[in-house]
Amino acid sequence: MPHSLAQSTRAFTLSDFDFELPAELIAQHPAPERSASRLLDSSGASPQDLIFRDLPSLLKAGDLLVFNDTRVMNARLFGEKSTGGKLELLVERVLGGNQVAAHLRVSKKPEVGASVALIGAPGTHENLRATLLGRWPDANGAMFRFVLSNDAGDDPFTLMARHGHVPLPPYITHTDSAEDAARYQTVFAKNPGAVAAPTAALHFDDSLLAAIDALGVQRAFVTLHVGAGTFQPVKTENIAEHQMHSEWYDVPAATQQAISDCRARGGRVIAVGTTSVRTLESWAKTGQTTGDTNIFITPGFDFKVVDALVTNFHLPKSSLMMLVSAFAGYEPVMALYRHAMEQRYRFFSYGDAMLLARQL
Repeated sequence: MPHSLAQSTRAFTLSDFDFELPAELIAQHPAPERSASRLLDSSGASPQDLIFRDLPSLLKAGDLLVFNDTRVMNARLFGEKSTGGKLELLVERVLGGNQVAAHLRVSKKPEVGASVALIGAPGTHENLRATLLGRWPDANGAMFRFVLSNDAGDDPFTLMARHGHVPLPPYITHTDSAEDAARYQTVFAKNPGAVAAPTAALHFDDSLLAAIDALGVQRAFVTLHVGAGTFQPVKTENIAEHQMHSEWYDVPAATQQAISDCRARGGRVIAVGTTSVRTLESWAKTGQTTGDTNIFITPGFDFKVVDALVTNFHLPKSSLMMLVSAFAGYEPVMALYRHAMEQRYRFFSYGDAMLLARQL
């Protein structure tokens, strides 16, 4: 469906992306099986209510699915200051030299140079500590630099894997469990560095991937280390004033070639998740295959790579609501969200998904 002139030239504001979501539709746990979640297909004349394992029926030989292979770190660490005050770190980046950039939650910030004891995993007895070096300027002062250390000199990835907690999104109210350790991670997660999962890819299991392969649909991978900023609502009514968070991405040479080959055979480039969209369109916009991106995709954006999108249902007033509205059209997306709520779809990270075609 082409853009109408009114949609193309309309000045959208933050309020346009707000909606009332019943709290009971926010999924607190994943579906019993990954591919047993629901799928809302918008590619036909009217929406179809499907099961995610039906996705192969919507694909054709020659299509290319592009996944984000980032791996979620056990990025949440708890500690205690010498005064007894509690502290929580959410590690967003590993900087090298055992340094990390982290969000800090504490009643009173420790002094620069101070070390705090971190709580190790049950049954372990390590001298696990975080030493504050100061603010991390790359995040406009929103994060702090720490050195993570133990007596064995292990690197931060090792320490987080052993002692950290799954960084569940703020709208999931239970503490992390073994279920979360397994299910808040894609089956092909490879490169550690994310504090949030590329949630559209959580629906894929090995049997579904095998069925997709059997169709002659190709697969390729990018990496974007999803940051905590993905959960931040846009706060400025004039959305052009919003400052996007920055995330590191990489588009490997093999994926660049796979996209070129897909174009040559007339297939569709189907991004699995908004993180894959942001990665591919950042590469197309800048020509940089790796680096940091703070791309902000809003209605009127000129998509260069992605033809279709598999995505979950997003938070009101979020930059991701703006991205999917830019991709598939504001009115169609809002109609799909109304349909999803009426049909009791499950929302957000552990929720259901939809397939969107790019509005031309």
